[in-house]
Amino acid sequence: MSKQMPVSHMAFVRAQPGRSAELGVRLSALIEVSRAAPGCLSFSLQQSQCDADLWLVSGYWSSQQMMTTYFNSPSMEVFAELVQDLVVNSLDFHTFRDVSAAQALGQCAAPIHKLAG
Repeated sequence: MSKQMPVSHMAFVRAQPGRSAELGVRLSALIEVSRAAPGCLSFSLQQSQCDADLWLVSGYWSSQQMMTTYFNSPSMEVFAELVQDLVVNSLDFHTFRDVSAAQALGQCAAPIHKLAG
């Protein structure tokens, strides 16, 4: 049996012009519910210091299974709503796993999640 390794995700979310404050409010609704999700080790929302329209949503999870379960939860619907409501200009979503130096020389087998943009 293989040991489960922590994994993470990062979503770079760019607001439509004039909608950054609304985006921040709507994304902030994810913070507490995500931190309470099973397997969540950390979860944060950050705004760029140089670009007020750019936000970063990141999470660190105990395993791929826990992160995938979270991705399939109702909490993630906020991203589809933001795209549908034209609040976001772009949404670039990536998942990550720890690798050894030897693994870093290999190819990526994990799926890439690009939602919009």
